[in-house]
Amino acid sequence: MALLTSNDLCLGYDGVEIVHGLNFTIEQGDYLCIVGENGSGKSTLIKTMLGLQSPMEGKISMGEGLKSNEIGYLPQQTDVQRDFPASVWEIVLSGCGNRMGLRPFYNKQEKQMAKDNISRMGIESLTKSCYRELSGGQQQRVLLARALCATQKMLLLDEPVSGLDPIVTNEMYDLIESLNKKEKITIVMVSHDIEAAVKYADHILHIGKDIFFGTKEEYVNSGFASAFLKAGECNG
Repeated sequence: MALLTSNDLCLGYDGVEIVHGLNFTIEQGDYLCIVGENGSGKSTLIKTMLGLQSPMEGKISMGEGLKSNEIGYLPQQTDVQRDFPASVWEIVLSGCGNRMGLRPFYNKQEKQMAKDNISRMGIESLTKSCYRELSGGQQQRVLLARALCATQKMLLLDEPVSGLDPIVTNEMYDLIESLNKKEKITIVMVSHDIEAAVKYADHILHIGKDIFFGTKEEYVNSGFASAFLKAGECNG
């Protein structure tokens, strides 16, 4: 059974339809990139996958025991969030929040999980550091460690390299690829970077006026990718 299945999904808000007829599946271990024009419904789809918003029509089904609150989520950051006055340890540990139930305190297992994910991201030396004093790349590693505390199955990443310089961007992409290929964590990444999408992902979901879902090879050979890739060449 697929980890997540979208059946004839219609998305919108305030009664206004943004996109309809969304059909796609995510299997365990997939690396899916969601691409499309601004305003095409990518953010609305994220909220729906996380259970934060209901579809206008259709449904999203979870398999393999996955629940919407067990999807690790790395959101786009606002300036206010980048200036958050908490320690790296506090932020990463907060990713275990959904595991606590009604308990008021984190247990030993959850604290160990936070330690393990801090180590996984190579940020042990930053554990006591204040989050807002970190570089953009360091902050993203902290948020990725936090997301990993929420799941061992699926990570949903919303523009994870936004605002990062080229070197740090490549490091982040390599880190995400390692989580997918070596640790078999399913990756769903929203991105405007079509070149990165076709380099790293194995499946592409392009949403907009027209919809495409398939392998990256099928996407590259379709008419969907050509305009975006040519635009990237012109801007390069």
